[in-house]
Amino acid sequence: MQGFIAYVLILSFISPYICPTLEYVTENNTYNVMQYGAIGDGKSDDTQAFSSAWSSACNAEGMSTLVIPSKKSFLVTKVNFSGPCDAKILFQFEGKTVAPGKEEWKAESHWITVGYLNGITIDGNGLGEIDGNGSTWWDCSNCVRPVVFHFHSCNDLTVSNLMISNSPRAHVSVNQCNGATFSNISIDSPATSPNTDGFDISSSTNISIQDSNIKAGDDCIAINGGSFFVNVTRVTCGPGHGISVGSLGKFNSTESVSDIYVRNCTFMGSTNGARIKTILGGSGYAKNIIYEQIILENVKNPIIINQDYHYNLEEVSSVSVNSVTYRGFNGTFVGNVAINLNCSSSGCFNILLDKNNIVAAKEGGKTFVFCRNAHGTVRDTIPNVYCLSE
Repeated sequence: MQGFIAYVLILSFISPYICPTLEYVTENNTYNVMQYGAIGDGKSDDTQAFSSAWSSACNAEGMSTLVIPSKKSFLVTKVNFSGPCDAKILFQFEGKTVAPGKEEWKAESHWITVGYLNGITIDGNGLGEIDGNGSTWWDCSNCVRPVVFHFHSCNDLTVSNLMISNSPRAHVSVNQCNGATFSNISIDSPATSPNTDGFDISSSTNISIQDSNIKAGDDCIAINGGSFFVNVTRVTCGPGHGISVGSLGKFNSTESVSDIYVRNCTFMGSTNGARIKTILGGSGYAKNIIYEQIILENVKNPIIINQDYHYNLEEVSSVSVNSVTYRGFNGTFVGNVAINLNCSSSGCFNILLDKNNIVAAKEGGKTFVFCRNAHGTVRDTIPNVYCLSE
């Protein structure tokens, strides 16, 4: 009897410390990284807590919610949120997650990986921040710099209301995904930060990026080989190198892109606006591409096709460019050539310029155009693209 009383007393003493944790992580299948040992002071390494919370959420049955709480800052060296999972997961990414400096970095090519998942929803609720601490990397020209947020082999993915900044390299990469929507994403890195693309999309289909603001040191969005049916809507780009298709044909490879729709977007002080870039020596195609209803504010190269990207010598083969529409461009440019259609010897075909009004930002400034092996139709466009062949 005395032993039983002692057991009850011990249990009553320790239960306040263990019960809240057990109750929290099982009730409504909600898993908070704080309950797995995360400190959230921005200095302590919370990587293991993130991994443990993910494991519990992934292995739950039915619906589960993983919480990175607001008003906390979590230092994470590398984390892999990968499936397959038994549960369908809502990821409430509401706190701030920070990467270590270059010297303490443990990740390889990617810092945060989300992979092999179906139907996951990631929502920052306007509070979530991801800081890649890229300034510790940018001066290292020989370093293989990592990507902040990498999505691989995900289907029916939804990501919204996040702020992502200061990536060592690309902020978000999307690879081999089918059906993904990114909305209300704010990306912010200095114009001088090297190769800090906002989004890199490759080998993916049915991808949508909408209602987002991207400031980067490279392409705001790069749509690479194997990508089809990509929609970009209501995105503001600048600084940055534009919303680009390519580059395609690297290392004499065969790469193809089609059915790209960029609508109701704004370029502000960007190096490029609508850009298609291919490398001579490669093969494949870029076709069925539409840029329309575009606002330009002091853009250096509003419309540009560059088929000798990186190379100046003619090669035997080139990526074909066909069926490209530029419609409803309005605003100002600050470069030398407003419309630059620099195609390979095999030519670009079915280019349509329709209802565009692009003028020099400087009063009295001249507006030039350039065409090489470019074929198509011009309607109601300023400046006059007299050099486009039928």
